[in-house]
Amino acid sequence: MLPPMTQQIRALVVDDSQAMRRSLMYALQRMGPWLHTDEAQNGAEGLKKLTGGQYDLVLTDINMPLMDGLKLIRHIRQTEAYRTVPIVVITTESATEDRQRAMTLGASAYLVKPVQSKAVQDTVKGLLRLE
Repeated sequence: MLPPMTQQIRALVVDDSQAMRRSLMYALQRMGPWLHTDEAQNGAEGLKKLTGGQYDLVLTDINMPLMDGLKLIRHIRQTEAYRTVPIVVITTESATEDRQRAMTLGASAYLVKPVQSKAVQDTVKGLLRLE
């Protein structure tokens, strides 16, 4: 278990599967009351939330309607306020080319579904330097 945090951290979970969003949000919320989550069901909705709020972390799928995760990553990295915000891709796409494309666009980590809560938590802890 992590020590109590005095700083609030806001995470945005972007996935077209409600079940996956809920699972990821639950994994994040179990890290502590200082980690607040918000959700979006596609990249377009995620981008809208990002422009209207302040987030410290983004978790996104790749395959989504309206705007996929790769386009979302590109938009995030082109926005000054979010250039250094960690982006975790969580997807069913396991090919090396898909991983490389996401990392080249600016993803900070790449996890392949199905993914365990602990793997998500460990990745987030590492990216936010919570350990």
